[in-house]
Amino acid sequence: MRMEDLDRERSRKVYVDAVFEDLRWLGIRWQEGPGKGGPFAPYEQSKRRAIYLDAWRKLVERGCLFACRCSRKDLESALGAPHERDGGGKHDAAPEAEDDEPVYPGTCRHLTGWAPQLPGPTAIEFDAPGPINWRFRVPGGEAIEFVDENLGPQRFVAGKDFGDFLVWRRDGAPSYQLACVADDAAMRITEVVRGADLLKSTARQILLNRALGLENPAWYHCRLVVDHNGRRLAKRHDALSLRALRQRGLTPMKILSAELPVEV
Repeated sequence: MRMEDLDRERSRKVYVDAVFEDLRWLGIRWQEGPGKGGPFAPYEQSKRRAIYLDAWRKLVERGCLFACRCSRKDLESALGAPHERDGGGKHDAAPEAEDDEPVYPGTCRHLTGWAPQLPGPTAIEFDAPGPINWRFRVPGGEAIEFVDENLGPQRFVAGKDFGDFLVWRRDGAPSYQLACVADDAAMRITEVVRGADLLKSTARQILLNRALGLENPAWYHCRLVVDHNGRRLAKRHDALSLRALRQRGLTPMKILSAELPVEV
């Protein structure tokens, strides 16, 4: 069990406690993780900053990153239309946001270092990312291919299906992509199972693994559970949470067997 709590606004203790309570109610137990310990502790991403900084430094040394001073407003203007979420905003920690991030227009790709053209009172030091976004320079035109254990062969073209993506945010936190890659390697994860909405994230993480000299785990992407309108269950669509289903009187067995009433 790994608590991915890098989003400071949404990772309050009351929410974390609720996650643990709901999972235990559902019958899910973990052999190592928060409250249990284990050989790869700590199991909260908010306590693993040193691991992410080490990965960031290696990527900088290898010329894989560039500093990006674009704000959300800058990106909206460059792309010609407003976007609900993108690389300059405060929601960058969410997997859903990063996978939906529009293709970066390359505004800051020409910046090669951390001084003198970057904003701020002092140059960004090598040992710390500084108050600025850092993006991975994708190999434009390269096809990233992998075989998903559930959905079969997958193919995404860098620079077309996804652009230069965030690895470190201006608020001082690593992105979902970098944190997951660093943690999966450090924790010796061999299989990754997640929703099909994160297929493009897998292509990004394959590039990060290659740049860091890491092996890829096996990938298995599940088809999404949708509501009666065919939309994926998500907070932005007011989808019911596990807690809400509990309060409606549903039992763990009904939820696990997908025996949900039609009105849900």
